[in-house]
Order: sequence, then structure tokens, then C-alpha cells
Amino acid sequence: MDMYEVFALRYGTHDRPASDNFLFALAGDDPHDLQGPEAMPIDYFIWLIRGPNRTVLVDTGFDWPTAERRGRALMLHPADALRAMGVDPASVQDVIITHLHYDHAGNLDAFPNARFHLQDAEMAFATGRCMCHPGLRRTFEVEDVVAMVRRVYAGRVRFHDGDATLGPGLSLHRVAGHTRGLQVVRVATARGMVVLASDALHFYANLTRQNPFPVIVDVAGTMEGWGRLAELADTADHVVPGHDPKVRQLYPRYADATDVEAYCLHVPPT
Repeated sequence: MDMYEVFALRYGTHDRPASDNFLFALAGDDPHDLQGPEAMPIDYFIWLIRGPNRTVLVDTGFDWPTAERRGRALMLHPADALRAMGVDPASVQDVIITHLHYDHAGNLDAFPNARFHLQDAEMAFATGRCMCHPGLRRTFEVEDVVAMVRRVYAGRVRFHDGDATLGPGLSLHRVAGHTRGLQVVRVATARGMVVLASDALHFYANLTRQNPFPVIVDVAGTMEGWGRLAELADTADHVVPGHDPKVRQLYPRYADATDVEAYCLHVPPT
């Protein structure tokens, strides 16, 4: 089995109150327990998987116009984040898109030679009747979805229906709930099987408090999905949430990259 290095590349951030990050107002909840009543920011990451025989990108982030339109702070364009890691975006052969929300599926033009891995259910969700509802489509950018459709017609999308193996030590697993076709990535590393949860788990606190992030299609499916993450990972410490600033506290910064915040997920958290 191949062993991989896995890096979380932070490209953006957004300040938000803790109350915006939880679906339920549970009895006894106190926002002060969650880094303060007005202080539970969200970080935006893409993930770089680097092995002996291949380099794989997980998600592609958003761009400057989207950041301005949505009021997000874009610190570094995701393509430039890759370049800071010594990876030419044009050289990337495989890009896993966990789901088609704006912060995970923009910038497709930056990867002219890539094949994109996507769940059948996600494309159906993002192009079907659910997008007739403003509340469901607001986290998608129509041009990003259209860009993916164009790549389908160009023969550059590999669709998956549930679990799939991309190679020794690298696999995809559908964990729907946040969207209809959300997939997570399981990666073999020197410390064991790491699961990049993407938006199956936004924050560690969503799991510990059993309280989902409020952008959601299926509440029960999301909560059941947490058990699936536990099955896929070697331990709870091997599950990496998609947007938690605590990732930056728990994992060491990659010393060889000075122009991007890159955190090493293939070593144990501190």
C-alpha cells in the first residue's frame, strides 16, 4: 500500500458568530463555551495529497470575485497555494471534488489537464429540481456548476456511485447529508488512515456537541455520517474537519513552504 503526505492549505477565512455554526439551540448551550459569542471563524482549505507515484488535489476553492461577492477573505488564490508547495496546477492529473459548493469547486480553469472525481448524486443535486429552491442553491455558484458540466462533455469527469478506490491507500466514500453527493477522502499515511471529512464535519465541536452545521440537506444523514467517518478512520484523531481553525493549532506547519499556510496532516496532532 502506498503511503501519502497530506497537507491542508489554508487559502481563506471568514469571521462569524458561534451561533451561525450550529443547527440546534440546545438547552444549556452557551456561545461563550465556543470561543466567545462573536468569535467562531471559519477557515477555508484545499488539501494536497502527495505520494510516491502521484499527486492528488482535493477541492479547488473559490476565486477573488466570489470572495468579494460573498464577503469572504481570500488570503491566497488556491492555484498560488499549490505553486507555493512546488506543484504546477497544470501538472495535476486528478482532482477530487468533495461537493459542488462555491468554496470547494471553483477555479476549474486553473487545472487544464486534470480529471475531476465527483459523485453521481452531487451532479444530479446541483443540476436538478433542488436548485429551484433559493435556500438550497445559495451555496452554489452557477458558473462553477456550468464549468463542471462543460468538463463532463469534454470527457474530463469520472463519476462515482458511493465508495471507490483511486489507488492503493486512497479511496472515496459518499457521506451525504450536507449535500446529496458529498464524498470524503480516506488516505493511508505513516500515522494511519486519515479521513479528510470536508463538510461532513465542519468543526470538531459539531461532533462533540452532536450539533450539525446549519447548511444541510439531510439532518439525520449528516449525523449518521459521523459514524461512517469513525469507521473509516483509524481513530477519532484521524478525522480532519473541513473548516475548523483548530486544525492550525493541532497540526504542525510545513516548514518547506513559506508563502502558504500548509499544515501536515500525516503526522499526529499535538
